[in-house]
Amino acid sequence: MSNSNNPAKKRVLFVCLGNICRSPAAEAIFRSKVIEKGEDFIDEIDSAGLNGYHNGEMADSRMIRAAKRRGYNITSISRKFNPDIDFDKFDLIIGMDDFNIKELKKLAKRAGEISKISKMTDFADGKSYGEVPDPYYGGEDGFDKVLDILENCSDGLIAKLRL
Repeated sequence: MSNSNNPAKKRVLFVCLGNICRSPAAEAIFRSKVIEKGEDFIDEIDSAGLNGYHNGEMADSRMIRAAKRRGYNITSISRKFNPDIDFDKFDLIIGMDDFNIKELKKLAKRAGEISKISKMTDFADGKSYGEVPDPYYGGEDGFDKVLDILENCSDGLIAKLRL
């Protein structure tokens, strides 16, 4: 269902530490749900990492496989969050955990930038999640847990943006 009452199109950036697990999965899931629901209030969806360790790399192969099993195609290439560009370009900057939020707030330099920052789990729809855990050092089930949380929170984010 399209929301033509909301003329201001939003640009959404998902951020995690390395931009190879959580934020590219959030980007793919959110994009898929926006397309599936026919929403027209999103202009751009992207992801970035707080560190540049994986710049230019595809997402973690375990996350790509776990997402593919659910019908999501993660195609983004890792890039480092650039506060000089990203705070101006994006309306919503969504961190995956408390550390991400703390670091994003440290990078905010101008009035209004902090108000663009939210934690992904703030959009949990009917469930209580503290944060999106980093599955990188865990087993395969950690990737599925992250996808469960991201799916739920993406639905909540879309509902929030419709308001």
